Amino acid sequence: MAVALIWTLLLMGLLAGLGGTKAQQTTLYPLVGRVFVHTLDHEAFLGLPEHNAVPTTVRITYHAHLQGHPDLPRWLRYTQRSPHHPGFLYGSATSEDRGRQVIEVTAYNRDSFDTTQQRLVLEIGDPEGPLLPYQAEFLVRSHDVEEVLPSTPASRFLSALGGLWEPGELQLLNITSALDRGGRVPLPIEGQREGVYIKVGSASPFSTCLKMVASPDSHARCAQGQPPLLSCYDTLAPHFRIDWCNVTLVDKSVPEPADELPTPGDGILEHDPFFCPPTEAPDRDFLVDALVTLLVPLLVALLLTLLLAYVMCCRREGRLKRDLATSDIQMFHHCTIHGNTEELRQMAASREVPRPLSTLPMFNVRTGEQLPPRVDSAQVPLILDQH
Repeated sequence: MAVALIWTLLLMGLLAGLGGTKAQQTTLYPLVGRVFVHTLDHEAFLGLPEHNAVPTTVRITYHAHLQGHPDLPRWLRYTQRSPHHPGFLYGSATSEDRGRQVIEVTAYNRDSFDTTQQRLVLEIGDPEGPLLPYQAEFLVRSHDVEEVLPSTPASRFLSALGGLWEPGELQLLNITSALDRGGRVPLPIEGQREGVYIKVGSASPFSTCLKMVASPDSHARCAQGQPPLLSCYDTLAPHFRIDWCNVTLVDKSVPEPADELPTPGDGILEHDPFFCPPTEAPDRDFLVDALVTLLVPLLVALLLTLLLAYVMCCRREGRLKRDLATSDIQMFHHCTIHGNTEELRQMAASREVPRPLSTLPMFNVRTGEQLPPRVDSAQVPLILDQH
């Protein structure tokens, strides 16, 4: 009784503690078509002041999901290099994701097994300012996605890319890990990175240098294993190693022509020497074909049945004819075998019977004298060695 009371008190205390805890809530404002990056810092989940740094030995992992769903929305991704590094929520929302989305994040302390929850309210809206019809995507081989998501490396990339583009404001549109595009995990060698795709947009047209990189001549050189054509100085090197054979340029300034809807026709093909259907098809009566198809096999089967019945039933010779054709000696021998068989069956049914005639002593065939038995031959075994 005391143990049950203790467990009840502990359960009530636990429920009261859970009811008193309230998840932190933060409101963020992602924009459609722009990259969104949110850092999950250890300090924010541990509740430490800003001037207090988190010890390097603390290991914290995160689990984020859309409220009411087990996973994140399709436009949002989560990554974390190790429990000692911060986590990142990043992605680029589309027009279909416009509205309000709530992301629930749970932090797990791997040392003390404590958990902390945080709720991110995402108010996704349309961007302001001019459109960005000129978009370019670069594959950066020298970085991982976690190294580009912070604001400092991203700003450095845009500043270095400004030397290759026409003057204008550049904005990040999307950041995607190369592993999400089918890339392979590199070998654990110093300096090897997974790679990251960075998509940039601008209102200014592409420069001549970028157009030359994406030209068919450059793609032909890349197919032969040669470096592509680059008419300008690579301002991204040496901080960012760009794979110039994987540069994609998209120009949305010119609207794409609408697809022409197919015009319904009359269903008749044009004149074709390989297709000459008959102009008129006369009516046909398939009754005769059906009767021939059904009746001919039935008649053949009936004839075969009558022939077999005549052979089996009408051509039998009979038992009397068979007996008359058999010799008397063979018939007598056959009847003797049947008589002996019946006599043995009667002896097997009852042992208290007279001795059978087949066990009487032998007699002389020439004189007809019967030899009196010295011993009862019925008691003598057929094989003398068995007595």
